[in-house]
Amino acid sequence: MNIAPYIQFFDGADQPRHDLLGGKCASLVALTQAGMPVPPGFAITTASYDAFIAAAGIEQDIHALLANLDADDVAEVDRVSAQLRFEIESRPVPADVRADFVAAYHSLQARFSEPVPVAVRSSATAEDLPDASFAGQQDTYLWLNGVDDVTEHIRRCWASLFTSRAITYRLKNNIPNEGLSMAVAVQKMVNARAAGVAITMDPTTGDRSKIVVEASYGLGELVVSGLVTPDNVTVDKIMLMVVKRVIGDKHAELVPDPANTGLVELEVSVARRAVLSISETEITAIATIAKKAEKHFKCPQDIEWALDRDLPDGQNLLLLQSRPETVHSSGTKADAAGPADSSTGFGIESITRSLLVQAGKATD
Repeated sequence: MNIAPYIQFFDGADQPRHDLLGGKCASLVALTQAGMPVPPGFAITTASYDAFIAAAGIEQDIHALLANLDADDVAEVDRVSAQLRFEIESRPVPADVRADFVAAYHSLQARFSEPVPVAVRSSATAEDLPDASFAGQQDTYLWLNGVDDVTEHIRRCWASLFTSRAITYRLKNNIPNEGLSMAVAVQKMVNARAAGVAITMDPTTGDRSKIVVEASYGLGELVVSGLVTPDNVTVDKIMLMVVKRVIGDKHAELVPDPANTGLVELEVSVARRAVLSISETEITAIATIAKKAEKHFKCPQDIEWALDRDLPDGQNLLLLQSRPETVHSSGTKADAAGPADSSTGFGIESITRSLLVQAGKATD
């Protein structure tokens, strides 16, 4: 189903267009159309954002505020970011734009026997380019319920195109703001028993004969914040055999709190910390789907995955994203993608960004 031009369902007939969907949504559409297990959802296209900006009459304000901005002037970048985000978050959404994504939201919910929470994920046109990684620059919001909550957070995703991080990254990488736009993914939330990433090469050496998997219990925010060290498993790409495993501490996990329609941090028992958070069978499945993504996109991939506790074994592995690996495969130095997380060897590309939570909010 497609509601043009503002909506494109992941399983619709239209092909993924980066200019209309941004990096993340284009990936989700491509993965879905390739038959890979992606949580169902739809993209609110860049046409929606463009219509909103035009109706709000703030395009010139955006260009004026960003002109001649110094990336090293942190205070000024923060001031401009705050002003732009306020202007976007305080403006009304055009009635036809809102009506289309309300209809799409209800259409998605109609696929299930009862209402399901959704994730709302930013998808900028400048992200996942061959020579740049925008991971961590824009926002994602998790475990949202009800059309009003969802529509409000869509606008917040639009506003996150102008986080201080995103502005600074574009300035330092000479990415122009002209023509920049934002799509938003709305998809069924995964009730993750475990989640992580897999990169179809060894990110520390560039060895393309290996797949490296990171995993931890529950959602991934505690990993990204450095409070949890994930399991780290290296798999031979041809034989799909584990050649190295390092058990992380994983002392806490973030899980749904249905009573409060949110998330809660729980302590992980000593016994669970001492073992891998995923089984050998699950490691093989994750490595296999990572290989499929690499074959489909024809270049090394950094995938995000989750094991949904609500689905039976063998059907519970879901893909949340696949993006090009941009450090070794492009020949850039590791610091080009951003500062490395102290708990991993992957750097900024390596964590389940779509699962990050900070009072229900993540950076993605």
